[in-house]
Amino acid sequence: MKTQSYKNHIRYYTPHHFVFYPILLAFLCFSIYFSFTKPEKALWIFISVLFIFMFCLAFMLRQHYAMTLQNRIVRLEVKYTYFTLTGKRFEEIEHHFTDSQIFALRFASDKEFPILIEKCLHEKWSGDEIKKAILNWKADKHRV
Repeated sequence: MKTQSYKNHIRYYTPHHFVFYPILLAFLCFSIYFSFTKPEKALWIFISVLFIFMFCLAFMLRQHYAMTLQNRIVRLEVKYTYFTLTGKRFEEIEHHFTDSQIFALRFASDKEFPILIEKCLHEKWSGDEIKKAILNWKADKHRV
């Protein structure tokens, strides 16, 4: 497995991204094509709308459930790491951080974590800036 970094940290789920969605997209394209070329236009328009609905629903549900749980776990991980490294509770400063910043901090090594926390507090770095500043990337190989 490759070493995880800023450039390759996005993860794809092959059956979902490269099988299910392309097939659904192909069916949608065919149904739209048939709605213009076949005499049963109303039927094919209805089928096209159903495919659009299925496409949107599949994407939203898959993302929503997994991301909600994952976000909660990442927050706990950051709180635990902060407490372990500093002996202080993260809840005292948590309101200064955006979700993006908190989620980016999980990739920081223990050595860089407190430094990045301070940079975020004083320089208001974005999540992307935090990720780019990480020298020793702590891989998240279990991301949904």
